[in-house]
Amino acid sequence: MARSAIARGVVLAAAAAIAFGATTPILAWAGRDTGPLATAALLYAGAALATLGMRLGSGARGPALRRGDLPRVLGVAIAGAAIAPALLAWGLQRTGATVGSLLLNLEAVFTVVLARAVFREPIGRRIAVAVAAMVAGGAALVLDAAGDGRWTAAGALAVAGATLGWAIDNALTRPLAEREPLDVVAAKAGLGAAFTCAAAALAGEPVPPLGAALVLAACGATGYGLSLRLYLLAQRAIGAGRTGSVFAVAPFIGAALAAAIGGRAITGWTLAAAGLFAAGVTLHLTERHGHAHVHPAGEHDHVHRHDDGHHDHVHDPPVAGEHAHPHRHDRVVHAHDHAPDLHHAHDH
Repeated sequence: MARSAIARGVVLAAAAAIAFGATTPILAWAGRDTGPLATAALLYAGAALATLGMRLGSGARGPALRRGDLPRVLGVAIAGAAIAPALLAWGLQRTGATVGSLLLNLEAVFTVVLARAVFREPIGRRIAVAVAAMVAGGAALVLDAAGDGRWTAAGALAVAGATLGWAIDNALTRPLAEREPLDVVAAKAGLGAAFTCAAAALAGEPVPPLGAALVLAACGATGYGLSLRLYLLAQRAIGAGRTGSVFAVAPFIGAALAAAIGGRAITGWTLAAAGLFAAGVTLHLTERHGHAHVHPAGEHDHVHRHDDGHHDHVHDPPVAGEHAHPHRHDRVVHAHDHAPDLHHAHDH
């Protein structure tokens, strides 16, 4: 069977989930004596610094952010790099790492709903079943942790609010996925860190200990910097809805790590959840979507290759591999496997 056009995006989304999910229990531990605003500032300061290192090993540069992107970038920074991480830090202090990690499953649900409502991304029965399986896996883990009395309703609501903030961030970020990902990460992280640092100072939060600050910055570099870059690349390939659904693996990773650190036993609920998450990812990886569709004529600028069936313009001298520049597409009608990426946002 030919490799799915969706598989690469699914792998990128899963890698982003691993990078983010693994940091949640560490964040709960390192941030237990740090104010939520200071925690958020350190996380995104680490993410901003991580972009410097990632630039050294980055490949083709995509189109830079433009002046018209500023309102969207500000929205992303406020929702996803200021409000959401501050709510998560506050909530984790009142729910613990395991329950807090499990509640992050709500982000996938909110993201899929927003992707369908805002971008009209097709969500067929296969993806609906995958999302349902992942939500059921999260529910199984919540039931497993329900007997643990070390969490509060206020903390749970705060974590749920964080997932809604990140879902809004995901929806706002989708049109930015064709920009250079490192520029988007740097702008979001830098603005988010500045906003929360100022808010922490106004709120009178104490300066965190050096050790905790370094750990939180390291969490930000991997879980909020590297992870965001991978997430944007996945959105570019498979759209917001599918990326958000695969990203639902992150809470399971965080919960599993938290359980391992805390010495929680592996129960039947845990095994059931693992099976449901595996089923959801498998449904994504094996998805095939192809039909006759129309590409209208148009002009835009994004990273592309000349062996992808959509970019047949000529360079003199010839250019191989990924590159970016303004280019024009003629109208074409064809049929092939595709995902809801930049070139396939058509209605169904």
